[in-house]
Amino acid sequence: MKITSDTTGRVLSTGAALVTILLTLAIIVFIATKGLSTFIINGVPVKDFLFSTNWFPDRPLEEGGPQVGVLAFMLGSIIVSLLAVLVSAPLSVACAVFIREIAPFWGQRVLQPAIEILAGIPSVVYGYIGLSLLVPFIREHLGGLGFSVLAGFLVLSVMILPTIVSMSVDSLRALPQEWKEAAYALGSTRWQTIRIVLLPAARSGIITGVVLGLARAFGEALAVQMVIGNTRKIPGSILDPVITLTSAITMDMGNTPMGSLWSNSLWSMGLLLLFISCLFILVVRFVVQRSEMSQ
Repeated sequence: MKITSDTTGRVLSTGAALVTILLTLAIIVFIATKGLSTFIINGVPVKDFLFSTNWFPDRPLEEGGPQVGVLAFMLGSIIVSLLAVLVSAPLSVACAVFIREIAPFWGQRVLQPAIEILAGIPSVVYGYIGLSLLVPFIREHLGGLGFSVLAGFLVLSVMILPTIVSMSVDSLRALPQEWKEAAYALGSTRWQTIRIVLLPAARSGIITGVVLGLARAFGEALAVQMVIGNTRKIPGSILDPVITLTSAITMDMGNTPMGSLWSNSLWSMGLLLLFISCLFILVVRFVVQRSEMSQ
């Protein structure tokens, strides 16, 4: 009976793993097939697609023909996501240090669950709060329309904060207690122990959290779309409106006939997002492997 149970468990586990692998491969193949149609079927040069800001997917031939340059979308995604990480990462690491090393026991029991609740709030709620409070505040006190890069990365910085905090807290918690005790025994203060011993030792987990937060920010669509203005041009300042890859896809996907250049170019933007997500995953694996080799 024991052998049968072990065999059944092994078969079920292997089957679940195979299904997951097949689903992942099917999604990648489907998106790649659709996304490459822009270059194979419609004949759009990759250089023009990636490095042009001209987005006229439905322009008739007598007016110059369609053009599908996504440079403004890419730069919008990069600018908003990087600024969100620059704001959120220091706050998240400081919060993780406070939760793990400074806060009393009751503080740890209250603060970490409170921060993790933020991860369960739907993105549309973040967007609606930003639309109702942040956008009017920026418009009245800083100028512009309110719909801006500033509003976008502030909303995103709050959304990715739980991811970075959770990863950083887990990394600090996984460190051997003896390391901290040895630092105290050598006469280090608490801040010296945190700065010189704990944070460098937890570096790989913290960087992993930051990269995962960046990936979350890069792939977010609805909350960002509600507050950035969705103007198809490269912003000149953080008070200017902007558009991202995800926003452009969600705004246009309901207006395009399947098989058209417009539809294929949206799939190509999805393929670009998939490629960037895979790049983030490779960065995380590289950081983890380097950390394991250095220990």
